[in-house]
Amino acid sequence: MNRIDQLFQQKKEQILSVYFTAGYPALNDTVRVIKALEKEGVDLIEIGVPFSDPMADGPVIQASGAKALQNGMSVKKLFEQLDGVRQSVSIPLVLMGYLNPIMQFGFEHYCEEAARCGIDGLIIPDLPFAEYMESYKAIAERHGLHVIMLITPETSEERIRLIDEHTSGFTYMVSSASVTGAKRVFSDANIDYFRRVNAMQLKIPRLIGFGISNRETFDAACREASGAIIGSKFISLLESEETIEAAAKKLREAIG
Repeated sequence: MNRIDQLFQQKKEQILSVYFTAGYPALNDTVRVIKALEKEGVDLIEIGVPFSDPMADGPVIQASGAKALQNGMSVKKLFEQLDGVRQSVSIPLVLMGYLNPIMQFGFEHYCEEAARCGIDGLIIPDLPFAEYMESYKAIAERHGLHVIMLITPETSEERIRLIDEHTSGFTYMVSSASVTGAKRVFSDANIDYFRRVNAMQLKIPRLIGFGISNRETFDAACREASGAIIGSKFISLLESEETIEAAAKKLREAIG
């Protein structure tokens, strides 16, 4: 069974997923970051594949991606780093990357390498749902990978239900129609959107991302979904703390 499915079977709430950019702070830090997060009790990790034009990323994640590319990170290099990661890491791992570098690498090849390294799912923010259904779904499923789709406050109920019917793993609920970045609190409009989608009684679990940075925002997301995704907050801690392990520990303390 896919590790993402196992996680959501075993844990129904308060799931903590953390995003970080592969190759940041230093090129060879990728696996060290993964191990540090798992040690601090993180449930799921999203490994960011850096790209020069990341349209959904806010300034913190953009800067980490630019530094990772400067460090020499590439799709090929990432798979080299992840080779053997399953000898020491057991939690679900998801690759989050944009379509352009994936297509340059070759989607089938990307899926083959991901599966070989023990990756459980893919998030491709700029992959249209119709194209996923037509050209990508069968390939990903053949390699045992869940393709996780994003929904926003502007996504129609019809589209949300189609995504719920035709994807697996979890749905990534973008908290607001903006780029990534930490918030101190969610607005009433954010909360109304969370509740509206929760009331739809969808089949697959949801994790809420964009803006989660502290106990308050984490708890607000968890009240209306299975858990939450943190990205910018952790990237900022990687920059400010002396070690990767200290950054992971500080993140865990911030969430409680």
